[in-house]
Amino acid sequence: MTNLELIAHAKNAAENAYSPYSGFKVGAALLDADGNLFCGCNVENSSYSATICAERCAFVKAVSEGKREFARIAIVGGREGDYSKPCIPCGVCLQVMSELCDDDFRVLLCDGDNVVEYDLCDLIPIPFRG
Repeated sequence: MTNLELIAHAKNAAENAYSPYSGFKVGAALLDADGNLFCGCNVENSSYSATICAERCAFVKAVSEGKREFARIAIVGGREGDYSKPCIPCGVCLQVMSELCDDDFRVLLCDGDNVVEYDLCDLIPIPFRG
């Protein structure tokens, strides 16, 4: 699957977001090492700490299916379907990724018509690994 196809899956996932408080929809498309796709969206809650981010939603779906090796994730986010600016994962999501992925795990963000790629270690250079 190409990076642009993965971004398209993330955009589709974002359309399922439940974001009545922020109005900010986020979608994630996670590809495992075998090429299986797991998508997630943010699900907000009036008790804000109960909110689930799109990235963690995708990882939980994959892990619950027994997956433990991951290749890359595409993430988009924005208001009213505008996913043209990069949507950097929050610290909690980066920590979850660092628990489940190698430092060279690829994180893809949408920047207009372009895809910006990062290694996970670029986004969380000193992760906590207990």
